[in-house]
Amino acid sequence: MVLPSAVLVREVGPRDGLQSLPEYIPAPQKVALINALAETGLRYIEAVSFVHPKRVPQMRDAEEVMAGVQKRPGVRYGAFVPNLTGLERAIKAGVDEAGVGLGASDTFNVKNVNRTAAERFAELQPFIARAREVGVAVDVGTVAMAFVCPFEGAIPPARVLEQARRLASLGIGTISLADTVGAATPRQVYEAFTLLRRELPDVRLGAHLHDTRGTGLANALAALEAGVTVFDSSIGGLGGCPFAPGASGNISTEDLVYMLEGMGIETGVDLDRLRGCGRLASEILGRELPSHVLKAGRLQQVQAMPAAAL
Repeated sequence: MVLPSAVLVREVGPRDGLQSLPEYIPAPQKVALINALAETGLRYIEAVSFVHPKRVPQMRDAEEVMAGVQKRPGVRYGAFVPNLTGLERAIKAGVDEAGVGLGASDTFNVKNVNRTAAERFAELQPFIARAREVGVAVDVGTVAMAFVCPFEGAIPPARVLEQARRLASLGIGTISLADTVGAATPRQVYEAFTLLRRELPDVRLGAHLHDTRGTGLANALAALEAGVTVFDSSIGGLGGCPFAPGASGNISTEDLVYMLEGMGIETGVDLDRLRGCGRLASEILGRELPSHVLKAGRLQQVQAMPAAAL
């Protein structure tokens, strides 16, 4: 294996992990989770999204959440921002970074932002100009539905490359591919990122993976082998796009960090503190979360089993 020595783990749980929950999570609880995550060594936390509250009711309190966050030096606080109206809200709220996306599927683009991919791309140009004018970074561009779309089926690699080229042409330094519905397999992931690395050698590669069908960490390993050094993940394994049927479960941050740490890949994240955040998220939601490491702990925490159990 030829693997990177270090990766950037981007925590998206407070936004992507909570956005599709049917029950409203009050702003003070979201703030408590974000502040706890900032104590783990994570360098990026996607805290909120500035979308219309009728579209994503869970994010209707974005300004209140950002106002309550105790910003920690060295941590960038980001938001998913779909349009210029949302960007103006994000600027006033004091976000450090705006996340943008472009669906590889036209049907998904229309259902997600009511625009075709071409129309969405045209909107991104003035959006990024405005963000940079006021010092809000747009460092990561995500190609959503990069592998399989529930509306259009398998996405041709050429289509993914086309959207990635569009994002790179805007000066976005990191291009991330999203397995939005958690349907990709490791071979698909490896081949897609290998194509991007060959055709766009000057961009940094990122992966936004879901574990809907149990292939999340296997896909992360395939992405690592293909040269990916930026990974989105969600505390406790929360997550799912509200406009993508069946898209539950981002890969768990705890599970990802445990795997990377065990492989000698540096993340800068304290796994024990991260597990504490997972427990906090579980308490806030009042239920057990999908994360394996949250349940099982580190290997050295395993107690000796009686012979009958072996």
